[in-house]
Amino acid sequence: MKFIKSSTVLLLMLLFSATSFSQTDADDNLSLNSGTIDSQFEFVIRKSGNFKGTNGQAYEAVKQAWLYTLKAHTLDSLKTIRKNLVDTEAIVKNQAKEISELKSKLTNTKDNLDKTNLEKDSMALFGLQMSKTGYNTLMWIIIAALLALLLFFIFKFKNSNAITKQAKKNLAEIEEEFDEHRRVALEREQKVRRQLQDEINKQKGVQ
Repeated sequence: MKFIKSSTVLLLMLLFSATSFSQTDADDNLSLNSGTIDSQFEFVIRKSGNFKGTNGQAYEAVKQAWLYTLKAHTLDSLKTIRKNLVDTEAIVKNQAKEISELKSKLTNTKDNLDKTNLEKDSMALFGLQMSKTGYNTLMWIIIAALLALLLFFIFKFKNSNAITKQAKKNLAEIEEEFDEHRRVALEREQKVRRQLQDEINKQKGVQ
């Protein structure tokens, strides 16, 4: 019977130690100067101080320096996203221009091919006489090459457009997350200030 009780106590102690170690290890991995913005917010939340006033009520406090650091990191992230967005939009514009030029070239090539089909079997190309079959074959090869380039640039354009949309979405989500965290932080700070003022007023009243 004593052996069973001892084993149970030992098992509970091991479970408690493993849980504490896991929690400590997770906290150690958090940092205000590295990781994602979300992990930095998590660092501030977990490291916020908890204390009790003279009236026994619990209070929470966040270091102002942490908030400034977190704000700076968030703004840096937003600047990076905006820069990437501008770069991506420039790439999309260039590719759209190239696609437009290719479409124009393709149209001109088709027009030339239509005119050629109306001519005689023997025709000149770059000063060389070619049969109609050979000429048509060459034109279709050129058209196929242009079409392949056109499809390639259309694919690149769509891919860049998808990246731009995703970047805009990520920017909106980060801005929304930052505004929410800032609102919560301000509410906490205002709450702590009010509670601190109430406590000061109470102390003055006692004196």
